Parts: sequence; structure tokens; C-alpha cells
Amino acid sequence: MTINPVELIRKKRDGGVLSREEIDAFFCAYLKGKLPDYQVAAMLMAIYFRGLTEPEMYALCDTMIQSGTVADLSMIEAPKIDKHSTGGVGDKTSLMLAPIVASLGVAVPMISGRGLGHTGGTLDKLEAIPNFEVNLSMAKFRAMLRRHHCALIGQTKSLAPLDKLLYALRDVTATVESIPLIATSIMSKKIASGLDGLVLDVKTGIGAFMSDYEQSRKLAQTLIAIGHHYGKRVSAFITDMNEPLGYAVGNWLEVKECVECLQGQLVPDLLEVTLTLAGEMLRLAGRCQSLEEGKAMSERQLQNGQAFDKFLKIAKAQGAEISYLKNLDKYPKSKYSEVIYARETGWIKAINALEVGFSATHLGANRLKKEDSIEPKAGIVFRKKVGDAVQRGEVVAEFFTDKKSAIVPVKVRLEQAITISSQPVAPLKKVLEAIPDEIVDSISR
Repeated sequence: MTINPVELIRKKRDGGVLSREEIDAFFCAYLKGKLPDYQVAAMLMAIYFRGLTEPEMYALCDTMIQSGTVADLSMIEAPKIDKHSTGGVGDKTSLMLAPIVASLGVAVPMISGRGLGHTGGTLDKLEAIPNFEVNLSMAKFRAMLRRHHCALIGQTKSLAPLDKLLYALRDVTATVESIPLIATSIMSKKIASGLDGLVLDVKTGIGAFMSDYEQSRKLAQTLIAIGHHYGKRVSAFITDMNEPLGYAVGNWLEVKECVECLQGQLVPDLLEVTLTLAGEMLRLAGRCQSLEEGKAMSERQLQNGQAFDKFLKIAKAQGAEISYLKNLDKYPKSKYSEVIYARETGWIKAINALEVGFSATHLGANRLKKEDSIEPKAGIVFRKKVGDAVQRGEVVAEFFTDKKSAIVPVKVRLEQAITISSQPVAPLKKVLEAIPDEIVDSISR
């Protein structure tokens, strides 16, 4: 189809509806290098302000999926269920729920991303484990699923390459926070990965990319609707991201916390989210009849050690030096550490997840730009959570870095991020709402 890109940009800018053929022709032209970035940026901004109808959204998702190869996992007999999080601070659930669910015979084809800005990425956490290889061929990916029921990899070059181009452009043109663009980006990769079902962890709160609750809910509904359009079972949970999840923020520190939980340590808020997501994955896979039954099955895998054994097998199969996972003290230490003390007696009222995420970035744990390197040892470990009692002068947090210049500004920032109340404060509930695997009749944008 021959197109006039200016006419299509104007049509969407003025509130018109693009046909499937127009959407496909416009974005395929960009993929082939026949349209400049500035025209595609103009189209993305028009979509940002005007939105997409459901047919337009499905057409864009189709174009993204068909821009590369769709993984053929038909030879994997086990149900193939994945999980996706919209991103948060200290969000490390994948490292636990993947081995939990895989240890119960469900295949987990987990294709994850890297951190950017104030949020961490699963791939960066995995690569904090020495020699853990996340860049697997599709043949090795399938072999891992057959043998271990799990593979933890990054997006391949052949998987939805149009999405990669568009995401990079959205990131530098202030068009990230668009529900149709977020939803098509997420679901194009997931559909192309060959899964049967998907559980979504949609974050809301100050540390989430989607901070408004109703917008988070609309995003969840949109993601579910796209999944159903492709015949996939999809359900979602809205979870809190006003304080970091768990105690640790930073790549190796989060791996360490997950290993400790896999070995029986209790981190209530992290386990609340992890067991909920794992339980729902088991329900979608048909391994149980209810979420509560799935959560109980998942908890047993933690208690009997099978989830940790599965994690070690997955890590070893992907090249990792698992002695670091068996002996956590073997890992190198940061050059510098500093503690944050409580300035008064009372109860922790808030730990600002956004400020904590930026602090971790300053320490070297996250990226501001995709090409930035990260320091896997860097990060923060909290000793208290929202709702905990604290005495003046008591240690609330400790941070670690190889960057001496970061110590003073991060200390100031973290002190300001922690609020103490003179009155008792209830702990934050993490799982706020379940949006079940049912038909979403309409999508509000």
C-alpha cells in the first residue's frame, strides 16, 4: 500500500481512525527505514493525545508481532504461562515465582527486560549472578523449557523488532505514558513469545510508571482485552508501589533476598505479591481450581526446598556459577557503605519508592540511559518497612556503592524519603485488586 505519511499523521492528529492497512503500511515503512524518526514521533504524539480505537490497537499489535518471528513452542507439552510486571522499585518477584511455578510442571517462557531510570530490570538482576547467560538462541530457549520448564532470557532480535524501535523513540519523545502504546508494546512481545497465558502485575503509586490508580486499572483491562483478542488467558493484579517491595533494592542485593526467601526467610510483602502471582499462574495453567489453592501449592514449594533446587538447576543450565547462590557471603562487597538513622522515635509512615529508586540509580544500581553500565553490588537494604516502630538513632537503612561521590547526596535523599509518624501506622497492603481472566467488554482510554 502506498501511503502519504503526512496525511496519516494529520488524520490521527485530528481524531480520525486509521485503517488496519494504513497502520501496517505506516509502521512497516518505518521498520524498513523508509520513514524518518520525526514523522513517526509525530504519529506517536498524535496517538498519545487522541488514543486508539480497539481495532486500531489490535492492528498496531498485529503489525508489531508480525514484524519479527513468532516463537513456536508447540513441542512443549506443559502449559506455558508467563508473568509481566509494569516495573517497580525492589520488584524481584520473577526470580522466585519462575522456579516455584516451574517446579510444579508449568513451563515459564520468561522474556524479561532491563531496568531504566528509577526501576530495576529482571535481566540486570540475573546478570548480577556471575556468568548467568540471558542471551539464548531460540533452540536453547526451547530446550530449557523442555528440560527445566523454565528459561529466563532477554528479548531476541527477531522478536517484535518494531516494538524495540518504537519504544526507543517513545522514550525520548515523552510518549511513554500512553495506555494503548504501553499495552501494544507489552502484549506484542508476549504474544510473539508463544505463551498460553499471562499474569500481569500492574503497579500503581508513586514509584510506578502509572501512578494513578484508575489509569493502572485501565491499563490492566486493556492488556487483558488484547490477550483475549489473541485467544490467551490473561488476568491481572493491581499492586502497590508507594514503598519498595521487600527490603533490598539493587541487583545482587535483590538476588540475595530472593535466595534467602527461597530458603525459608520471611519477607511478608514480597511473599504476598510473589505467592499471589505464582498461585494465579498455576490456576491459569489448570494446576489448581482457585487462587488460594495455587498460593498454598506455591508456599509448599518454598517450604520443601523444591523451588530453590529448581532455581539452582535453571541458573546452572544458563551458565551461572551457582556457588555464589549456595554461599551468598562469597560475593564481592562494595567499597563503601553508609547507614541511615531514624531522626525521631515513632512509626515509619512512608518510604518514597520513587526517591529510593533514584537513590539506587545514583549509587550505580540502575541506568539513566540504555547504554549506561551498572554496578551489580550497589544498592540499599532497609531494616524497617512502613508500619514498623522505630527508635531515634536506630538504623533504618544501609546503602552500598563503589562511587564515593554518591555517598553524601544519596544519604540526604534517603533521609528525606523516609517519613516517621508519632502515631501508629498500618503496614501497606501490596495486592490491592484482582482483575480476573474474564471478557473485558469495553476499554476506556
